[in-house]
Amino acid sequence: MLFNSVPFLLLLLPTFLLYYLPVMHRFQLHLIVISSFVFYAYNDPALLTLLLISISINIAASYAVVFGPQQHRKLYATLGVVANLGILLFFKYGPLFGRSFFPETSSIGQFLVSIPLPVGISFFTFQGISLVVEAYKGKQIEDYDAIVVRGIARHGLRIAAFKAFFPQLVAGPVVTAHEFLPQIKTKYFKEINWNSAFSSLVVGYFLKMVIADNLKDQTFWVTFPYFRDMHSITLVTLLFGYSFQIFSDFAGYSLIAIGLAKLFGYDFPINFNFPYISTSFAEFWRRWHISLSTFLRNFLYIPLGGNRRGGFHTYKNLMLTMVLGGLWHGAAWSYAIWGFFHGLVLAVERLMKDAGWKVKLPAAINMLFIFCMVTLAWLLFKLPEFSHVIEYMRCMFTNTHITNVQPIILFFTVLFSIPAIIYHLMYLWTRKPQPALVRIKPVLYGIMLFLILVNSGGGASFIYFQF
Repeated sequence: MLFNSVPFLLLLLPTFLLYYLPVMHRFQLHLIVISSFVFYAYNDPALLTLLLISISINIAASYAVVFGPQQHRKLYATLGVVANLGILLFFKYGPLFGRSFFPETSSIGQFLVSIPLPVGISFFTFQGISLVVEAYKGKQIEDYDAIVVRGIARHGLRIAAFKAFFPQLVAGPVVTAHEFLPQIKTKYFKEINWNSAFSSLVVGYFLKMVIADNLKDQTFWVTFPYFRDMHSITLVTLLFGYSFQIFSDFAGYSLIAIGLAKLFGYDFPINFNFPYISTSFAEFWRRWHISLSTFLRNFLYIPLGGNRRGGFHTYKNLMLTMVLGGLWHGAAWSYAIWGFFHGLVLAVERLMKDAGWKVKLPAAINMLFIFCMVTLAWLLFKLPEFSHVIEYMRCMFTNTHITNVQPIILFFTVLFSIPAIIYHLMYLWTRKPQPALVRIKPVLYGIMLFLILVNSGGGASFIYFQF
């Protein structure tokens, strides 16, 4: 179910109205869980079974870790993490394994390739891992005294709400257990932060429906074989257009999720912080998909050893973390190459920092360089077949002889990229207090609302649904 659809509105409104009725205060979690199950099962009810299995595993594992025999806590935690990863590996990477290691005609290969990819499996699997690991580490993620009194049923309801909460169920942000569970309490209508919820929702829907969905119609041509007959200028412009599309699509989803969560009394961490103004790759990953990069750092990079042993081991851990982070995005080797690229440049940056090497360039030049390199790497997302990526790059340099530069495509790609550029530039402008901006903010929100109503692109799934 899409956030920008009528069925979602028909689910959201009654859920919201019932949620704050005084007689429903005791049943707010029940309502959240039921509505979240409807949300997830809307397009494919059969996949709800997988979500229920994942929830059940994490209820049992986290309860056993906290309340089971002390000498078995590590075993229960290990089994919980392995079960979570097993589900992810089977459903997400079974097809890749089948294509890579079995003949097309073999029954095992055909079975593995036919495994469906459940929407949001990467996100709710990471949540389950965070729950089990944080419970094992002793983080106060629950009111354990209350659980002792109320039993595992109450614990199960809270974990179900954490795992299935519909604003972040299918595409994040990756909310960890210690960020969500302590917020569970009775919510009251008067406590809603309307200003924050409104601004997140308006900007989020604007990024998604006006920028990303309109750019989608143009960047369609960045697919094989259509791009082979396009002029080099068009190909370069489309690539930058896709860079703004993927930002607007995912940042838009995250802002909508944050705004919806606020309507129900929950605060989610910021997931994007104007990543295209970054002057280094390390800064980019502090600004892009922050919840994922934080998860990878806390649950993969640091357990691998982080930078504790210095030198080669630090660079190796960076590379391995980013390659696995790339594979998290999709079951194709192009995603691993994308992760390898980012890991390599992060390792090089770290090496230069450790060696005391500094390249002094104006901040604007650094920003432009990082943006161009990140944009080039997005080809691996748009074209999962690596051979098509190479072909696209070849065409960018050799298709100068084509006479038609497709002016209509160029015009609309640039037109719908401009708001994303302004969005980042305004952040640079407002890092110092700007009284003028405070006065024109209502006008800006009015313009965005107007454009959402009259100039939204064709409805489409969010890009990160595929991950």
